[in-house]
Amino acid sequence: MVENLVKILLIEDSLAEARLLQELLTGATHKSLEFSLLHVKRLGDGLRELSQCQITDIKCPFDVVLLDLTLPDSYGLASLPPLINLAPSLPIVVLTNTNDEELALDAVRQGAQDYLVKRQINGAMLLRSLRYAIERKHALENLRTVNHTLEMRVEEYTAELIKKQEINEFKSEFVSMLSHDIRNPLNTILLAAGLLQNNEARLSPEKKHLHFQLIRSAIKNMAQLLDEASFIGKADAGKVHCELDEINLETFCRQLISEAHLTISEKHLNVIYETSGAYNTGLWDETLLRHILGNLLNNAIKYSHEGGDIRFELFSDIHQVTFKIQDSGIGIPHEDLPKLFHPFHRAENVGAIPGTGLGLSIVNKCVDAHGGQISVSSQLDIGTTFTVVLPLANE
Repeated sequence: MVENLVKILLIEDSLAEARLLQELLTGATHKSLEFSLLHVKRLGDGLRELSQCQITDIKCPFDVVLLDLTLPDSYGLASLPPLINLAPSLPIVVLTNTNDEELALDAVRQGAQDYLVKRQINGAMLLRSLRYAIERKHALENLRTVNHTLEMRVEEYTAELIKKQEINEFKSEFVSMLSHDIRNPLNTILLAAGLLQNNEARLSPEKKHLHFQLIRSAIKNMAQLLDEASFIGKADAGKVHCELDEINLETFCRQLISEAHLTISEKHLNVIYETSGAYNTGLWDETLLRHILGNLLNNAIKYSHEGGDIRFELFSDIHQVTFKIQDSGIGIPHEDLPKLFHPFHRAENVGAIPGTGLGLSIVNKCVDAHGGQISVSSQLDIGTTFTVVLPLANE
């Protein structure tokens, strides 16, 4: 609503017209409404008055602008854009001569709230026009605010719907790929069990032992796949938490390398383990650390060329620890890097090397749970380096 005091900026080059408007406003003033008027002769002077609001970051001191469309430094509709750009929420009433009515209508179409023909103005008409312009502009601003709020809500709801759709698509893809990966060990079990059942009398002890080994291996692979899928499900549901305990990282890493000794020896690999820094003991979640470093070390072993080197480095300072595991293997194609941590994603060049495609996804989620970061760099047929940085927790 219009306030008791209406503050007007009059941009009019004619002193006679300005005095007339001042007199009309004085005559139109009554107990519920008063006017204050600042008169300037040029558009530039009016813009300077309005620019003070932006420079000093204060509320605009005017409620409405009375704008003559014939000024020494601007003519016609060219006066509107600078005013609207500088004070978009300020209502404008244009003043025009008798023969400029079409121009005034164009001004209203381009953003002015009303127009007045100078030689037809009286006090009541001026008062009504000013009140109408202010109220109409306030209504438009409120409508614009409501529209903006609605647009923001629509964007938020749309983003939520897209996210839900992506989650549903991911779940569907996850189940499909999990079913596919479980089918392979199941087929192995069924085939080996069928051979044992139907040909028991004809199979040698060695053959029977081989088939039992195949069944045990397939069951182990299925159990691992289900455990990994279950872990990812818990992580996505926010049910993976850090349970901190004091661990000596240097000893822990040496133990991981020792546990992988058999597969390291089978490929004749050389593991180079280096540590530096005096902050190797701290509070960590052993299970999460085992997921992170165990998966990365096993991948380095799996994808390294026979007889190659693996570098396992541990650096620590007062704020964080950094693990770096570098292999000398097949590398990762550049186009696979953006999806490297997605569940079930495997690089195109892995060939027949076994794997579920869940290991790096688990690593990434464990790093997140520890509040850390993981990065990767790789070159085809040269090797891959994974770097994990975890914050140091001492309390």
